[in-house]
Amino acid sequence: MNFLTIMFLTYMKFFVSLFILVNPIGMIPIFTSITNHQSTHQRNKTNLIANFTVFIILSIALLLGNQILNFFGISISAFRIAGGILIISIAMSMINGNLISKIKKRDNNSSSIHMNSENVGIIPLAMPLIAGPGAISSIIMWSSQYSSFFNLIIGSIVIAFFSLFCWLLFRVSPLIVAFLGKTGINIITRIMGLLLMALGVEFIVSGIKFIFF
Repeated sequence: MNFLTIMFLTYMKFFVSLFILVNPIGMIPIFTSITNHQSTHQRNKTNLIANFTVFIILSIALLLGNQILNFFGISISAFRIAGGILIISIAMSMINGNLISKIKKRDNNSSSIHMNSENVGIIPLAMPLIAGPGAISSIIMWSSQYSSFFNLIIGSIVIAFFSLFCWLLFRVSPLIVAFLGKTGINIITRIMGLLLMALGVEFIVSGIKFIFF
């Protein structure tokens, strides 16, 4: 396996792990629920603002994550273990079907604020729904392992593609909801939860190995 193939697989793994962690397909019902009061033009604008904000937030985590950890004196091994535990907890909510229902309940309780706010694309869509603690933790852990200038630049491009992909999914969200239905989205969410749990275990194992071995 040559160098270019290894690099391609590395960045592809980065993209796929982000996709599994964020689960944008599972977020589609949340997006349609939050924006159901908006016109098509407003919904498209909200979608654009949300995913541009996601790109900014995740890029900052990628470029400055290590500096933030160093400032607080947190070792990357400890952060990997903590991030792995957080990711496993998110995965459990996805597998049990509790994650989306909890988000919907929270959004319904604060709908009067979001419905009248032009910043709905930033809060809650961009953060914490898409660029949440799990995604930010995962990116910081990735940047600590691939910290060269070249890797950070390519990583930023991967984040841009991820944000673009989320934008496209939300743009065609009515068609996806009609095609998959609630059952289909629930099945996909649970499969992604299982994959995400494996990713969390991998983070914890790598952190423990670095500390003790």
